[in-house]
Amino acid sequence: MRVLIAEQDHALYARLLRERAPDLEVLTSGDSAELACQAADCPVWLGQPDLLASLLRQGHRPQWLQSTWAGITPLLAKELPRHYRLTRAVGIFGQVMAEYVLTYMLVHEREVLARLVSQVERKWDGRPGRTLEGRRVLIVGTGDIGQQVAAFLSPFGVKLYGIASQAREQAPFIEVAGLADLGRLVGEADYVINLLPDTPATHDVYDAALFARFNPDALFINAGRGVAVVDADLVKALENGHLAGAVIDVCRQEPLPQRHPFWTALGLLLTGHSSAPTSPEAMVRLFVENLMAYRAGDALRGEVDFNRGY
Repeated sequence: MRVLIAEQDHALYARLLRERAPDLEVLTSGDSAELACQAADCPVWLGQPDLLASLLRQGHRPQWLQSTWAGITPLLAKELPRHYRLTRAVGIFGQVMAEYVLTYMLVHEREVLARLVSQVERKWDGRPGRTLEGRRVLIVGTGDIGQQVAAFLSPFGVKLYGIASQAREQAPFIEVAGLADLGRLVGEADYVINLLPDTPATHDVYDAALFARFNPDALFINAGRGVAVVDADLVKALENGHLAGAVIDVCRQEPLPQRHPFWTALGLLLTGHSSAPTSPEAMVRLFVENLMAYRAGDALRGEVDFNRGY
């Protein structure tokens, strides 16, 4: 079987894939014209959605595409065909995303940034440290990544709540409510962690009305999608003290424009879409597992429902 790799780090992916599946014919290139020629004769593609979308626009008709990203927004453009099976990266981001979330929860809880300022000012900062134990954590988006983040945080003694497309019982959460209940739960949370995917239903969720309902001592962490947040409303909410701070990893436009208000917003920390990078080794393991299932006619992990958008 022929497999096309369309990735920025295509040489590494090709080497890893050849090592794990030497029976495959692996085609790849850093030259877009050569990659397009190769795509014409490949039924299976592995790569990043923006490059895969570019190849689809040229009229190629693959049978199955494996995204190396959890998000597949570029492949959902209205003008693109949907004749193929699409799988997104699942099961490989939980640990690193949980470490990211925990890092900034502890930074907030232990007031690390304020202590750095005290040191610069040569002021002895003897405030006692606080603990995560008993803190209410609301994870908005309890899919694959959200579940793994929750499992990672659970041993710290936090009280876990979740938001999903529909209310359901789900361990280790005390409650998982539907998106309509987000306004109720944000007012009770010490940490609001957004992990929602990019779908029409998740655009502009965090607006002025919702931020006004936040616990004023809460930290908001957005590691999901930038389109979930109304940027100007977040800046205003921080100015008005509706929440204690925000850690923003994802933005509507990346890199963030120089004049964007996030750069200077009070209590806002930017982390440059660094929360959960794809591990090529883990991604190739997932692809090979899915390839075996694909050959056997079995279900694929992370298969996308085009109607839902994830």
